[in-house]
Order: sequence, then C-alpha cells, then structure tokens
Amino acid sequence: MSYSLLRNLLFLLAPETSHDLALKGIGFAEKIKLTPTLLPKVPCKPVKLMGIEFPNPVGLAAGLDKNADYIDGLSALGFGFIEVGTVTPRPQPGNPKPRLFRIPERQAIINRMGFNNKGVDYLLSQVAQRRSAGVLGINIGKNFDTPVEKALEDYLIGLRRVYSVADYITVNISSPNTPGLRTLQFGDSLKGLLSGVKEEQRKLAEVYGYYRPIAVKIAPDMVTDEIKAVATILKEFEMDAAIATNTTLSRAGVEGLKHAEEPGGLSGAPLTNKSTQVLAGLCAELGDEIPVIAAGGIMDVPTALAKLNAGARLIQIYTGFIYAGPKLVRDIVVAL
Repeated sequence: MSYSLLRNLLFLLAPETSHDLALKGIGFAEKIKLTPTLLPKVPCKPVKLMGIEFPNPVGLAAGLDKNADYIDGLSALGFGFIEVGTVTPRPQPGNPKPRLFRIPERQAIINRMGFNNKGVDYLLSQVAQRRSAGVLGINIGKNFDTPVEKALEDYLIGLRRVYSVADYITVNISSPNTPGLRTLQFGDSLKGLLSGVKEEQRKLAEVYGYYRPIAVKIAPDMVTDEIKAVATILKEFEMDAAIATNTTLSRAGVEGLKHAEEPGGLSGAPLTNKSTQVLAGLCAELGDEIPVIAAGGIMDVPTALAKLNAGARLIQIYTGFIYAGPKLVRDIVVAL
C-alpha cells in the first residue's frame, strides 16, 4: 500500500486517533522486523555537532512521541536522531479535546495540545527499555500550573532527571499552548532561566563525569530586533545549540479555510518561509559560535535544502513527515 493511500485512510479518522494508530503501527512494524522490508535503507551521511556523531542530519522533532513510547519504531525509519517530549515534571492531560486539526489543502496542522504527557518518570521508564542506540534528544518543559516566575524550578527538575539518559536536552520555551511560556524567550526572563539551567548543567557534568549539551527552542513569531536580542543572550550563556523554530500563531496562508481560526500553533507548509527567515537571522547573529537546528515547514527536499542553505547544521521534521511519510527522511539524506 502506498503511503498516500494509507495517509488518506488515516485522515478519515480524528487527528489524535490517527496519530496514535500510526505510532502503534510504526512500533509494531519494527517489533516484527517488517520495517526494513517496507523501506529502503537510509544512507549514512554523518554530521558531528555538539560533540555528538549524528548518522545523518535529518531528525524527528519533539511532539510526535511525547512519552518516548516508540523510540525503536521511529529509529528504524532511518532518522539521524529522535527528539522525544515535551515532557514535564508531573503528568498532565493537556488541553481539552479536540485540540489537533488538519488543514490538508495547505499541508498544515494546528495544535493546542498543551504539553500532554505522562510525566518524566514514565518517560524515563520507556527510555530504559529502548533497544536502538541512536541519538536521543529529550525536550523538557514546565507544567501548565507552575507560575512562569517559578518556571526555572520545573526546567531544573527535568534537566536533572533526564541528564544521564539523553544525548542532548532541549529547553522548550516557545510553545504557544502553555500560558505565559513564550515570555521566557526575552530579556531578564531568558537570562534568569538560562543562567540557572547553565549552572545546573555544570554541576551535573561534574557529578556524572560527562557533558550533556543543551539546545534552546525558539518561536518563529519574532522580529529582527528580538532575534538579535535572543542571539546575544544565547551567546552570553554559551548555550550549545538553538532550534528554530516552533509553531506559529500567525494564520498567514490558511485564511478562510476550515479550522484556520482554531487557537493553537500552526505548522506545516504555511510556516516554511516565516521559520526560515527567523532561522537565517539567528544563524547570521550566532555565526560559528552556536549551531542552529532547523525545524518548521520542512515538507520536501527543496525546503530541507533551503534550511541548510540558511545556515542550519541539522534539520527536524514533523508535519512534513505526517504528509509525506517516512520516505521523506531518505529523500532528504540522498539529496545531500
């Protein structure tokens, strides 16, 4: 069965139902060793970044496998790295359903999931059971009911808990679906957060005897001066990487379409140009000091190459993976 036919069948179901069903199918295919017979092998095109050897530069963005339930199945698809989460210290249900909406006419998705996850303890139990040895990133966030002024406490809990099992850790301060979260991207709020995170990273490196890099994920809804200010703070605290970008609050490109006015973050093709502009601006400001990982609107080979040409060292896909299927991973790696 072609992926486009399978996708069309899955799209007959409610988005969250099809999401869960697809992940279970990916996990099952790997367990019965069916994946290699369905997909050609992805060639090895290694990239070294943050002191980590990535087998290829195409990763899976956070959000698809929030609880690390399907690391082995997803790794079998040929990703150069998998990022799980966003995970919070305590389990939380997220926002009320429905909270996930497709806009197929524009190859887009709107979500307001709200960091729904089973908590860091559950995630760690799943990571402990994985068989694949691929590069694993863990994306950490704050609980919805933790006041923004106390957000650092949640990030430190997450950092301490996942430090020993992650190859890198992402600090997510850019989801539009947790009230007040995006205010942490700016000024003294960002300085206070990164100062605390960086200090904890140093302590943990001494305790464990090894260094785990930390990336910071930012939003696409920034103007030039805001990008420059964020870059300055990232350099001040010597962060290991930035991820540009998360989903957007803009509705440019989907106006008038069904679900376009649903609250939440927009991803997919309408995000491509906006995200790439922020990426290029951030890369220009950071230069060779801090590498940038691209996410947002990577739907095919040309959009992937555009991100790399804008300065990204690695890329992450999510909505493009939903619409194009696992073949997208290999297509991008081969094109490199």
